[in-house]
Amino acid sequence: MKFTLGIEEEYQIVHPETRELTSHKQEIVKIAENTIGDVAKAEMHEAVVEAVTDICENIQDAKRQLFTLRKSISDIAQSIGLRIVAAGTHPFSAWQKQLITPNPRYDEIVNELQDAARSNLIFGLHVHVGIPDRGMALHIANSIRYFLPHIFALSTNSPFWEGRNTGFKSFRTKIFDKFPRTGIPDYFESVAEYDNFINLLIKTNCIDNAKKIWWDIRAHPFFPTIEVRICDIPMRAEETIAIAALIQAIVAKLYKLREANLNFITYKRALINENKWRASRYGLDGQMIDFGKNEQVDTRILVQQLLEFVDDVLDDLGSRKEIGYIQKILDHGTGADRQLKVFKETGSLEKVVDFLIEETLVGL
Repeated sequence: MKFTLGIEEEYQIVHPETRELTSHKQEIVKIAENTIGDVAKAEMHEAVVEAVTDICENIQDAKRQLFTLRKSISDIAQSIGLRIVAAGTHPFSAWQKQLITPNPRYDEIVNELQDAARSNLIFGLHVHVGIPDRGMALHIANSIRYFLPHIFALSTNSPFWEGRNTGFKSFRTKIFDKFPRTGIPDYFESVAEYDNFINLLIKTNCIDNAKKIWWDIRAHPFFPTIEVRICDIPMRAEETIAIAALIQAIVAKLYKLREANLNFITYKRALINENKWRASRYGLDGQMIDFGKNEQVDTRILVQQLLEFVDDVLDDLGSRKEIGYIQKILDHGTGADRQLKVFKETGSLEKVVDFLIEETLVGL
């Protein structure tokens, strides 16, 4: 198995003087189409651009593509007087002022979800790992649910919302909770059970297709991939690559166990949600539940244990160097920690945006 990768990042488009979110009127998407290809996508709000890699053969390919994408989209934004920012929420822009992208699909979502959709001004990271066999993909999606809060804690990068320090390391997930069919999914016994669930929702007009299931992990309805969707967009591209490498390694390790007729223990959604809540509130600075020991353990220790768990697949994947950056996140904090530090030092959310603009391009 090659465990190919695909990465999607959602960028904020901001005005460099007001530091507010601003519509780019899809100019960035149009310019990108004419210069770098079909890699920049419109999103529901006009102040968002999604960058999409091609299928990546390995983590080095993913890094090359992602770094090029971030830099290219930043250059395009600057050419029309705007900037891109990588953070899960904007520190102070109000959602009520944001324009919705004209599109029948978005119109339909807004018509159904109303202010839950209009206020969904959030920016995430989605990582796809190639698994052609649907049965295996579902098995791994079931098993990887336990590790989602650990991965999420590393990505936390949205402490501010509408001018307030929310007290959360990731407030983005609290905003997205207003949507239906989000969060940690249930355990599915089989592909047939999963398909029956999807078909029931389609038959009863809850959804028109499975893309309107926005869980934190899903066996993708149209691509032969597992898609992990729980993460805030990390501030630095290097962080995105480290987290993508970790997700790929967890998938490879679970695949290896399954091939040897071994399984990782699966846990109830309600239990995993306890750890997700802690990751959202405290990031790396809190504790999560070790369900095997039935006790609280520092989140940083659990992440270290996760790195040990996947260590034996890293050399085959060729990702040891890239995943090593996770130690820097553990040592220096996540994007949320660094945003909060700037705010504490300056008392200015505008200065936080300036910091984000700089950090988004570090290493590119």
